[in-house]
Amino acid sequence: MITALHIKNIGIIDEVTINLNEGFNVLTGETGAGKTLIVDSLNIISRSKIF
Repeated sequence: MITALHIKNIGIIDEVTINLNEGFNVLTGETGAGKTLIVDSLNIISRSKIF
């Protein structure tokens, strides 16, 4: 299970660490806030390839 995600220099995200808890985690925010970049980052580490 992934417990934390550290993203650096992807799109509009300079650097962020997101701690994921057991159970249900929700990403919310305004349009253009970077939610899709976070999901894409999870896809990259889980599939070990970049689209």
